Amino acid sequence: YATSIANGETTLESLAEMIAYQCTLTDTDCYAVLRSLERNMLMELSQGRIVKLGHVGTFQVSVSANGQDLEEDVKATDIKKSRILFRPAKKLKQMLGTLSYQKAS
Repeated sequence: YATSIANGETTLESLAEMIAYQCTLTDTDCYAVLRSLERNMLMELSQGRIVKLGHVGTFQVSVSANGQDLEEDVKATDIKKSRILFRPAKKLKQMLGTLSYQKAS
């Protein structure tokens, strides 16, 4: 079966540098903004909010729990695990259609 192979990775620092080249901010300022975005996303998600990140997509906390027959029997201890759901935005999905692929050697 075909599978994707990562072609490296981009760090937060690298993203800050790239953004700095595209605007009037320094890479240090851009890095500070990205770190603030990280912290605020974590805080908002921990408060049960959905985080909409523009053309990237939305992030939301989801849980799996043991079922109960009656609503009044549901307890926090019924939760088995929690995870972050990511739903890509339309532009991100469209980007997938523009990709080209080749066989790795």
